[in-house]
Amino acid sequence: MEDHEKGRDAFESDEAFKLHRLRHSTAHIMAQAIQRLWPHAKLAIGPSIEDGFYYDIGLPETISEEDLPRIEQQMKKIVKENQPFEREEWDAETAKTWFAEHGQKYKVELIEGFGDDTVSIYKNPSKKSDDVFLDLCRGPHVPRTGNCKHFKLLKVSGAYWRADATKDQLQRVYGTVWSTREELDQYLFRLEEAKKRDHRRIGPQLDLFMLHEWAPGSAFWLPKGEHIYNTLSTRMRGLLVDNGYMSVKTPLVFDKSLFETSGHWAHYQENLFHFAEGHHLEGDSDEEDDSRILAMKPMNCPCHMLIFGAKKRSYRELPIRIHDQGVLHRNELSGTLSGLTRVRQFQQDDAHIFCSEDQIADEVADLMVLIDKIYGAFGMTFEVYLSTRPEDKLGDDALWDQAEGALAEALKRSGKEYKVKEGDGAFYGPKIDFDVYDALGRAHQCATIQLDFQLPRRFNLSYVGADNSAHTPVVIHRAIFGSFERFIAVLIEHYAGAFPVWLAPEQVRVMTVSEKSLEHGSKVYEALKAAGVQVTFDDSDNKIGYKIRECHGKKVPYMAIIGEKELEAGTVSVRSRDEGDLGSLALEAFVLRVAGEAQIPF
Repeated sequence: MEDHEKGRDAFESDEAFKLHRLRHSTAHIMAQAIQRLWPHAKLAIGPSIEDGFYYDIGLPETISEEDLPRIEQQMKKIVKENQPFEREEWDAETAKTWFAEHGQKYKVELIEGFGDDTVSIYKNPSKKSDDVFLDLCRGPHVPRTGNCKHFKLLKVSGAYWRADATKDQLQRVYGTVWSTREELDQYLFRLEEAKKRDHRRIGPQLDLFMLHEWAPGSAFWLPKGEHIYNTLSTRMRGLLVDNGYMSVKTPLVFDKSLFETSGHWAHYQENLFHFAEGHHLEGDSDEEDDSRILAMKPMNCPCHMLIFGAKKRSYRELPIRIHDQGVLHRNELSGTLSGLTRVRQFQQDDAHIFCSEDQIADEVADLMVLIDKIYGAFGMTFEVYLSTRPEDKLGDDALWDQAEGALAEALKRSGKEYKVKEGDGAFYGPKIDFDVYDALGRAHQCATIQLDFQLPRRFNLSYVGADNSAHTPVVIHRAIFGSFERFIAVLIEHYAGAFPVWLAPEQVRVMTVSEKSLEHGSKVYEALKAAGVQVTFDDSDNKIGYKIRECHGKKVPYMAIIGEKELEAGTVSVRSRDEGDLGSLALEAFVLRVAGEAQIPF
């Protein structure tokens, strides 16, 4: 297996290291089981991953999810045999010969890629037969197969060898394994709950958005979904303007020179939608095509560099905070598109702060407070990571040392604990990432703060300092929600579609029992509407039981039921989605209650 040996130091805790070994070992057991069922199977790689493992298999026939129980049965036999994991060092040429003779071409290619004189081999001898399962692997593993009891195979998908679409198409079989049956059961429960909460199912069910094959990677926001989108967008824009940001709107299409200057053309070109200006369809014109290349912006930062550089700047203006929710496009591969979480068209609550070096710590500390406040409003916690220079970084190490040191100092001043992700920064600078946890305990990378010493230099930006000389500003790239599309997907699944009153696109549904109560129902509807509540009025002839079931299905926070009793008393019979039957309330009290809960909490 192409899985470099990971020692204890590569993991945050003893438990993480233990799970890695367990999952790595269970991947071997699954590969052995598959070879028992399909002796001609060609094994590729099978690493441990977050919450489980997989193995890539080359087979002329298809492994389907109906085959997973058969594979599991073989795995249980191997676990019961309690085979030892035995490590040996082989001469590389001997190993290549052995794997070639056994039809394992991917293992041969791996050995050739290692370039080592010797390779590590793991054997699993069976007590019940002369069979010995053998795999190329650098480990580590648990002592015996009997340590891997609590597993479950999950799904099958396609994968290319070496993640290269020009190479062989393989089949990837996924599984999970845990130290105890209880942990496995809890994980499988979370998976089932995640399926129920899938935004791709709930979103259309609640009439929030739709997707269509003729617009791959882009969402159609329906009225209810657009309400949620606009609630987040408008509130964020107002919040930032109140905190000293200027809100701008920038062009969609630019000459490629902008992205050559920013470095995106060299580092990000495959993700840019670009085309020749003046391109003619065949036969339309005898003139040569204009050679100027245009590209749709994938992010706003280069645009904001142009805004800063458009006039002479003074240190007295700093920090300059520019906010932009412009439409962005990225040419994502079709196979990576997924609902709202991976799209080609999106918008961000994007901003760039142009400041001096001595303002970095204060700006980052203020952003940490803002992020804490906003995610707290959604009942979400987060972990903080400092991501350092990647291999394809721009600029010299001295600038990176300075940038990483500044972010580390800002984090210390904020008082937040953080972990370091080596090599995970952007190509232009280090960053602070926030892993936000939803109701199921799943982590989502949403907010980010990125420190940039590179782009201001590439765009020759400067301001006049107190010493009357030119200085280069530092840029802080920051987003709180990230893309609205992805964040709304996270919220749909976090709340399972049952949004809090302030975010719900329909906060109250007024429904009448009969024609006699229409007038009072209309009065209740108008009172709620006048208070700014998102209210609808169901005065149809449908039975009240049907209306209630329909309302429950759409996860509306409040039902205001109006019958003859409520008409006579001038009250409202209220049912809460979250608290059940609240009984009869005075109209004024009900309006005040809902209007209060409808206030945005940040």
